[in-house]
Amino acid sequence: MKNINNLWRLSIVALLFTSCGAYFNQPIDTQNARIGETTDATLRLRNLPLPMSKAFVGVYKVEDQTGQFKAADNGSSFSNAVTQGSTAILIKALEDSRWFSPIERENIDHLFTERNIIANTRTEFAKKTNTQVQDLDPLLYAGVIIEGAIVSYDTNVVTGGVGARYFGAGGSSKYRQDRVTVYLRVVSVKTGQIMKTVYVSKSIYSQAVDASLFRYVSFKRLLEAETGFTRNEPAQLAVKEAIEKGVEALVIEGIEAGLWYPKDGEAVANKLVADYHQEKEVAERTDVYQRELQERRSKWRVDAGAGGTFIRGDLPNAAVEYSLSTGIKYNISPHVGITGSVHKFRLTNTETFNREFAASELNLEVTLFPYEKLSPYI
Repeated sequence: MKNINNLWRLSIVALLFTSCGAYFNQPIDTQNARIGETTDATLRLRNLPLPMSKAFVGVYKVEDQTGQFKAADNGSSFSNAVTQGSTAILIKALEDSRWFSPIERENIDHLFTERNIIANTRTEFAKKTNTQVQDLDPLLYAGVIIEGAIVSYDTNVVTGGVGARYFGAGGSSKYRQDRVTVYLRVVSVKTGQIMKTVYVSKSIYSQAVDASLFRYVSFKRLLEAETGFTRNEPAQLAVKEAIEKGVEALVIEGIEAGLWYPKDGEAVANKLVADYHQEKEVAERTDVYQRELQERRSKWRVDAGAGGTFIRGDLPNAAVEYSLSTGIKYNISPHVGITGSVHKFRLTNTETFNREFAASELNLEVTLFPYEKLSPYI
């Protein structure tokens, strides 16, 4: 009975390790339709200052240029890895920004068909009633076209995990990082000039946690239990956030280039541009693994140190004495530097040996991770 109680305790611990939230939110019933999720980029778009006037833009099609298909257990399926509705996502992002008035261009054939039906109907009505044909209002035209594409979907950029098992009980955790990349550009309708291009990437995380128990609790009595959950960040939300971030970047870079201007004046424009440049500087020195590649060490470094000495040898009555050092380093590159140092220390055995020493060194120092806050060196 005691062994069975211990096993149940282990099972409860395993359940706790696998996150209570997954158990209290299991899909045991149908779910009602809901308004789509927002992202942090959505909130930033909606909080942008208003423009002097909205720009009419044409959006034709945001293409999937990745050529990627969804991975399956036995290879790959014929379903695309990323959403094919990126144009709809871009139009919604342009509306949320309140800086643009999108004009229908992706399905313009449908628009022309309906306008022809209206024109023919009015013509027939005018003939039957012997009245003048009423003309249709002209279509709006765009000053600029916003185009783009999903250019890559990289899977397994980072993978890893951890696990342990002892005496039939254990658990493990695995994670994976994918990456989607989106380009957007603004094209002048009058000249065909590409006025601005922005590039945004978004990481997609997946995580799996599981725990299991496999024990004989008595003769011919086997206890087996397992549990776990997997969480996958939706690829559609990742594409949505990347496109929304791209629209935000287009707005701010357009302000800087003089393509459009905020309603609240120069102070607001300058703050938007300054904050954007600061964010861009951080992004440019951050690698694909989210490590900020910033040179944290200066060209010159001065060292000073103090310690003690104690002889452990054949002579008796060793005493603790002082040790002082000072040095200087010059970094030739972030990885390699030259160091010089001077040391002074005393060694003492009471009534037997007492002497002061001085030493100097010149070394080549290699810093293994120069862009990290802490790094080993050779």
